[in-house]
Amino acid sequence: MTADKFKIAPDKLRWECDESGFDFETTEELPELEGTIGQERALKSLEFGFGITECGYNLFLAGEAGTGRSSTIRNMLKKLAKEQPTPTDWCYVYNFKDADLPLSLALPAGKGVELEKDMKELLEGVKSDIPKALDSKDYENHKAAVIDEYQGKNGELFAALEKEAEERGFSLQRTVSGLVMVPQKDDRNYTQEEYEALGDEERQKLEDTGKELTEKLNDLLRMIRENEKETKETLGKLDRELGLSAVGRHIEPLKEKYGDLEKVVKYLDSVQEDILNNLEDFKPQQQPPQIPGIRMPRQEPSFERYGVNVFVDNRETTGAPVVFEQNPTYNNLFGRIENVIQMGGVATTNFTLIKPGALHKANGGYLIIDAREVLINPFAWDALKRCVRSGEIKIEDALEQYRFMTFVSLKPEPIPLRAKIVMIGSPWIYYLLFHLEPDYRKFFKVKADFDSRVGRTPEIMRDYALFVATHCKNEKLVPFDRSGVAGLLEHSARIVEDQGKLSSQFMEIADLIREASYWANKEGRGTVTREIVKKTIFEKIYRSNRVEERLQELFEDGTILCDTEGSEVGQINGLSVMTIADYMFGRPSRVTARVYLGRGGMVNIEREVKLSGPIHDKGVLILTGYLGGKFAFDKPLSFSASICFEQNYEGVEGDSASSTELYALLSSLSGVPIKQGIAVTGSVNQLGKIQPIGGVNYKIEGFYAVCKAKGLTGEQGVIIPKSNEKHLMLNDEVTAAVREGRFHIWSVETIDQGIEILTGVPGGVQQPDLSFPEGSINFLANKRLQEMLEQMKKFTAPTEGQKGAKKVKGKTDD
Repeated sequence: MTADKFKIAPDKLRWECDESGFDFETTEELPELEGTIGQERALKSLEFGFGITECGYNLFLAGEAGTGRSSTIRNMLKKLAKEQPTPTDWCYVYNFKDADLPLSLALPAGKGVELEKDMKELLEGVKSDIPKALDSKDYENHKAAVIDEYQGKNGELFAALEKEAEERGFSLQRTVSGLVMVPQKDDRNYTQEEYEALGDEERQKLEDTGKELTEKLNDLLRMIRENEKETKETLGKLDRELGLSAVGRHIEPLKEKYGDLEKVVKYLDSVQEDILNNLEDFKPQQQPPQIPGIRMPRQEPSFERYGVNVFVDNRETTGAPVVFEQNPTYNNLFGRIENVIQMGGVATTNFTLIKPGALHKANGGYLIIDAREVLINPFAWDALKRCVRSGEIKIEDALEQYRFMTFVSLKPEPIPLRAKIVMIGSPWIYYLLFHLEPDYRKFFKVKADFDSRVGRTPEIMRDYALFVATHCKNEKLVPFDRSGVAGLLEHSARIVEDQGKLSSQFMEIADLIREASYWANKEGRGTVTREIVKKTIFEKIYRSNRVEERLQELFEDGTILCDTEGSEVGQINGLSVMTIADYMFGRPSRVTARVYLGRGGMVNIEREVKLSGPIHDKGVLILTGYLGGKFAFDKPLSFSASICFEQNYEGVEGDSASSTELYALLSSLSGVPIKQGIAVTGSVNQLGKIQPIGGVNYKIEGFYAVCKAKGLTGEQGVIIPKSNEKHLMLNDEVTAAVREGRFHIWSVETIDQGIEILTGVPGGVQQPDLSFPEGSINFLANKRLQEMLEQMKKFTAPTEGQKGAKKVKGKTDD
């Protein structure tokens, strides 16, 4: 039979792993996997991204979930980070010039906690030494001497003025309004009557003398105030010298210790100056007046401003930090300023309440975040761009710009950003960001693309075995023997539908390992064998194929029409794939074509009722191009045809049925029936070449299930594109049926080859004179098209009466 030459041999229907190629009995003998399976392209991108230090070369790890993106980056950074220097500690301290702008201090790793401890010891020492110094006998003597000197000067000035006033008949007296000069008579004050009895000249003389003495009194008071100011300054210098002696012995060792950190030394100078300016805070505080029945607490001054907020502590960090932020909210990434609610509901804050974010912790190392999580969290993405653009991390209140009223808050000094940011996301997120976010390509210039499949090489197969061994050991699972690993590899090739590839979606592979261990335990097996792997796959399918079984019942009871025997003109079984969440299965669909007189051309019924997608519509339109190139070389095409997926009440998309529709159309044109026991899949181009499609295994198995239910005749099978042979990974049942001759699979490259298998009649190759061999499908189709054209001419040709009318009309016009 001519069709036999297109049959695929049973040994090409699947790749079977030769377990004898493994050098182990069970995976217990194998070491754990180091590194990543495959992904050379992604690994080179990561190596480049981590090696380049210029700004903007952050990384985006693109790939489907389960392809090892997170585990790869963890393993790679685990080694890389250890070889890099440990970053500095960061502390926030009080800004004595502006309390709302806390200062950031960078110190070598581990020095931040030391500075905090040193400042605590400094404060305790100063709080102890200053009161002692102020209570010392020398201090009291010095202070008493200054005060005595001040009082002595004042006394001499008053004595001289009083003597002069007395000599001139006046007395210096204190009144309610202050010191005044009062005229005297016989060592007493003038009475009102005595004063009024004085003559004008004598009264004027008293007034002039009083004014002169009053001016001298004012000068004296100014001198006393200057003396008082000078005395206070002297006492202040005395306190400062005393305080400096008490503080200096604590501050100076710290300045020497942190001498190579200029900013820390400046901060210590500020601390010293503030202590000397606020010595009163260190003096013993007096007990406030007590109210009977109420105990009034003593108001202690606050020394919180001398503390140190160890913001980032790297004392226990070895190498560069690697931070995985699982919840990249704005505060979790960029830090926050906390508030304390006091009595009365008043919220207060200070520099000790500044808390770090993931960027601060990862500074000097690597921050790894999920791209989708960053994008869905408000403000996070925009703030991340600002940080990368400016090269510094600012702690800000993200909601401040949206408030009606502005609240007083801190503005901590920004910290320089020196972290490499790694985002992990799916390819579609990468492409969306690249095309829709202008700044994205500036800041994430390195793409590491993780493939969902890897080439099947001996090295990769060995790594697969190590992967199984690693999971079994780490999770205390039942080990796999050689046949179990081989079965797992075959299933991996089945996932990607390629005999030369293996799946790199290791999340799914890991789940299969766990489930196989469960079934091995349930059956009391000591190892996971090939049979256990097959049972695991069967059970997993059974948990998800309820819809497939219901559809199968509809095929079996005839609710869905599908003939698997006999022949019909213009009717064929097409194949499609249905996807329900994580489960895919194939099913046949009856396709019919009707040809009739007319000029409507091809009518796609699915398109007319808007049940088809653009790719399917394209496939139907290609048929017009094929028919035109094949049969319109000597005549115009004049026909109408309708094509329909029968009993289809849902959308149709894809061009994998275009060859199927063309076969049905050729059968309808030629009048040659199509064998109903053969189903077809494959797309076609305008030249009649068969092109590959997806889901070939599901489609074949779906039609086999219907044929099996209705009875295998030995004549049934599926026609697939020749280029899909390498994608065959059929299950054991279908492979066995083909091997036994109960089912067949053909592969074709052209429409002519396929139609010959379907009808048993040659397609017919066009001859040099542009004709087709007599009796061939193309000959019969061309003949039918020619007959339809002749019939259409009869309907459009004018009658004798119409011709005469045209002539008369022509004469009249003349």
